[in-house]
Parts: sequence; C-alpha cells; structure tokens
Amino acid sequence: MIIIMKPDVDPSGPEVQKLLDFLSQFEDIQTRSSGIRGAQRVVNEIYLIGPTHHIPSEVIERMPGVEKVVRVSSKYRQIGRHGGQVDDVGFVYNGIEFSQQSFNCFIGPCAVDTPDNIETIFRNMKRTGLKTARMGVYKPRTSPYDFQGHGKACLPWLFELAGKYDIRVIAMEVLKEIHIEEIMEALEEAGKPTGVMLQIGTRNAQNFELLKAAGSQTEFPVLYKRGMGLSLEDSLNACEYIASEGNRNIIFCLRGVQSRLGDPHRNLVDFAHVPVVKRLTRLPVCIDPTHSVGSKDRAPDGIFDIFHVTAQGIIAGANMVLTEFHPRPEMALCDGHQALTMPELDYYLADIEAVRKCYNERLQLAQQALFKQWHGVKGQGD
Repeated sequence: MIIIMKPDVDPSGPEVQKLLDFLSQFEDIQTRSSGIRGAQRVVNEIYLIGPTHHIPSEVIERMPGVEKVVRVSSKYRQIGRHGGQVDDVGFVYNGIEFSQQSFNCFIGPCAVDTPDNIETIFRNMKRTGLKTARMGVYKPRTSPYDFQGHGKACLPWLFELAGKYDIRVIAMEVLKEIHIEEIMEALEEAGKPTGVMLQIGTRNAQNFELLKAAGSQTEFPVLYKRGMGLSLEDSLNACEYIASEGNRNIIFCLRGVQSRLGDPHRNLVDFAHVPVVKRLTRLPVCIDPTHSVGSKDRAPDGIFDIFHVTAQGIIAGANMVLTEFHPRPEMALCDGHQALTMPELDYYLADIEAVRKCYNERLQLAQQALFKQWHGVKGQGD
C-alpha cells in the first residue's frame, strides 16, 4: 500500500505524525517515507510493507493531508504506476528535466580517448545547443586484451572541458562501487563544473550489489540499461533494487536484446517496449540505437539504420536517446565502426526534431479521439 500525501504537507508535520500514530497499531506493518522531488512538484509518499489487506484505506483517505491511497498489486512497489493510480513525477538534475514528457539527446564516445577529441565533441554540442553527453570512462570489454577505458585518470580534464562548454550532465558507466566514489571525489575536486548520471551497463544488469550501491547514494541519477538477455520483468525488478535503496531518480534504457533473430543488426531492437515501460512504471525511457544496430549501414532510401531505429523509439514516445559519436571513428579505441561523426550531428538532430514533431502530432490526435469518446461525439463513420 502507498499513501500519497498532499503537495503542501510537511513530511515532519502533524498530519504525517497523526497518520503514523494510526498505523502503529498494526504491529505487522512497517512504514517507510519517501520524498520525491519531481520535475513539477514534491511528492511525499508513505509505503506500508507487510500484509495490508486488513488496513482500512477509506479511513486513511479521510485523514488530514492524505491525497489518496493506492493498493499495490505489482512487484514494482516504488517505480510502478500501479494501474495508472500513481503519477509520473520525473526529476530535475543540474537544471535538466527528466520525465515521461521531456526529451534529451546524449551524444559522445563509448570510451573517452583524447582531450582533443572530447573538446571537439563538446564544441559541437555547444554549437548545436546540446547540454547532455555520454562519456565512457570505465569500459567493460568482451576480450581482456581490448581497451578498458582510461578510468579515473581522465576525470579531471574531462570535467574541466565539460564545464568549459556548459555540458550539464554526462552519462558514465560504472562497474563497481569504488567507481562511484572516484567520480564523486573527482567532481568535488573539480568544483562540480558538470553533473554525472551513473550508467549501469547491460553486463551488470543483475549485479545486485552494484545496483544497491547506485541506489544508496542520491547525488547522482541512474541510467539503467536493460540486460542483453533479460526479460523486461527481470530488468524492471533490477530498477526496483535501485529505488528500494532510496534513489528514485532512474531512467530505464532499452538497448536491444541479444538474439540471432536480430541479424544483421547487433541486437534485436526492442523499442516497441517504450510505451510498455512508461505504462508499467514512472520511469523516463531512453533508447540506445547505436548498440542496438551496431553498424553504420544505410538503407536503400539513403538513411542510416541508426537513424531509422532512433525514429522508431522516438515515435513510440522515448524520452531520451543515447547515441555514439566520435570526431574520428577510424581512430576510436572502442566501437568506432558504429559511431556517427561531427558532420552528421546536425542532420541527426534535424531528423530527431522531425520525428519528435510527428510524435507530438500523434499525441494531439490521441487527445482528440479520447475527447470524442468521453463526450460521445459521433464521427463521420457513424
């Protein structure tokens, strides 16, 4: 059971205390409070853990300060929508909104290499107005002999360049808890010129200790990538691990699932799950078209497969896209064969803008159809 308090209620005020006093009579119930600072408002929720079938929800709903009571039937207690009864509140991090209504584009290399290359990317981002980047520093590889990333050694100059070009958020994969500590220390020493979004990669999708470590800190939001061979339910439960530790600022990323059925693409694209994740959870949804496709092939219409796949995700309502770019892909230390180039950036952003405009038109059509349905307006086909 989730008790949602009214927006103006003080979490330490008399209304909450009166509610907790009432709940204390149920000895088999534990309570946990959670204040969610959303994109538009602060939401105070109280979670009841244990058998709640005997707790009178109608009595609680009449208590001062209570907005509504939601009985939880799904496993995703904290990230779930629970049949549409719980709103998407989103969050704001370093001035950037992340919600199921917002849209952000993260570009950059899979693995940071040289300061010159990164400055070229940041310079082009500033020129085009982008403020969110992807920058791999700790890089897991299939072969132990491949480049594993520069690690913490590159963090000082990376953060300095990000501040120089007003990059507000960098998505950065972490492989173990000490990486979170290294990022936190380096960012503090640099004077916090930018923000960091911790990325849980597909290879660590069920590394539960790492999930709990990312969830137990609340300074950085978390980008969780679906496990390459995991069911959607398993991956959403992994996000629940993060949220249950206290960090609710999570974005769910679809990056294709490993299957020979996706050939010749690297993975079978799973972007049809964008609306499913938005329906089941409160989480903003990201797509990673680069790792889904894994190449820079063009269709007969002259459009890159990566562009087509990006459009599939955005037309389905994706809130964020994570795409690989590199100034000199032939010199990249990781995944250069699938990276887009700086001259292709403007074209990519223009294509995204066109598809996003189409999605917004689809929203308007849906709202019009619902209005007619609710008000009994007959169409020409009647």
